[in-house]
Amino acid sequence: MKMEIRGVEKLSFRERQVVTLKEMGVANADIGKRLGLSVSTVATLLNRAKGKGYEVVIVIPGYNLGLSGSDEQEEEG
Repeated sequence: MKMEIRGVEKLSFRERQVVTLKEMGVANADIGKRLGLSVSTVATLLNRAKGKGYEVVIVIPGYNLGLSGSDEQEEEG
């Protein structure tokens, strides 16, 4: 599985960090601890990023879902 953030060029470096961690399932408090930010700053950065219109796309190869043959597994690796 791969994650792609579309519109990332619109985000600041810090917004990219926060969005990436959030989309990986990390809680706001843990993001704050990791990056040395308060929880309210994390929330502000997430809101600003959402306002800039980024989009997260998750790419899941068909073989992971049992939808295609083993030939695609070889292409992935």
